[in-house]
Amino acid sequence: MKQHLIELSENQSRQYLDAEALLRASIQAKREALEVRGSMIWREMRGVRYLIRTSATGAQKTIGVDSPEMQAIYARFMERKQATETRVKTLSLRLTEQRKLNRVYRLGRTPNVVVRILQEFERAGIADQFLTVGTHALYAYESACGVMVGTEALATRDIDLLFDTRKSVAFLSAMKQLDTSLIGVLRKADRTFHVRRDQLQTAINDEGFEVDLIRRDASYGDPHPLRMTPDEGDLWAVQVSSGEKMLSSAKFEQMVVATSGDMAMMHTLHPLAFVSVKTRLANSPDREPLKRGKDLLQAQIVSYLWDDFLRLRYPEPGMDSSKLRL
Repeated sequence: MKQHLIELSENQSRQYLDAEALLRASIQAKREALEVRGSMIWREMRGVRYLIRTSATGAQKTIGVDSPEMQAIYARFMERKQATETRVKTLSLRLTEQRKLNRVYRLGRTPNVVVRILQEFERAGIADQFLTVGTHALYAYESACGVMVGTEALATRDIDLLFDTRKSVAFLSAMKQLDTSLIGVLRKADRTFHVRRDQLQTAINDEGFEVDLIRRDASYGDPHPLRMTPDEGDLWAVQVSSGEKMLSSAKFEQMVVATSGDMAMMHTLHPLAFVSVKTRLANSPDREPLKRGKDLLQAQIVSYLWDDFLRLRYPEPGMDSSKLRL
């Protein structure tokens, strides 16, 4: 399998690690900033001064009557809000520099549209409700190993996103708060995305790139059939028999870099779970012959990456991570 891999140079690896550290810090800062969205104001009503919490949408909630305790709450909130906003702005500027360096060092491998989708999912607060499964997961594994996988294993014009139906309530809450739909989120990544009329689980853009939305078989009270939001033009998630197995497997998260230099965190399957899924597909008599060969190649490559690069750094499913050698 070594013939299918090219190792990054020392400078490329250093740049990747620097960019990843900044991206993780930026994501954390933005999540903290979400906790202090809106503001706090003082308002006098009938001669009594109240502390009011205002949301980003303009909704208001009374916290309490003016007192030393309310004054302290106000001061802490405003101090935290200013600190997080400053941190987000500073990290955003540094990430702009990292994008340029990513291009200089030619780190970008992941299709631009894929990274934009992952970025929009993060902005919408739904990134952890979807798993990237299938071919595009290889970008996460190769990034973690500091290598580049041969293009013959990566050729594809679609991305499979597995929706975690156990998180349906959180997903719908996020969509309601943003007053949008899943296809609406995808259109922020590429405004030409639209739902295929003949395949309601698929969104396609003007360049022919497709997003396929899948889910586990309906069980445990899962909604079925499942249109992602009440929006009549939204995507529907289609059931796949391997969905439950993938959702119950260990997970893997890694930064991927687009050819533009943009970055995003990809949530996907643990490498060993990926190998298991792809091996089963390769041995399935119902699988298209042309896809079976590619499934087997991908399983072999990820198995090699696990054995030679990842085994000592990441826990195997069910393993106590304190037993790993560093």
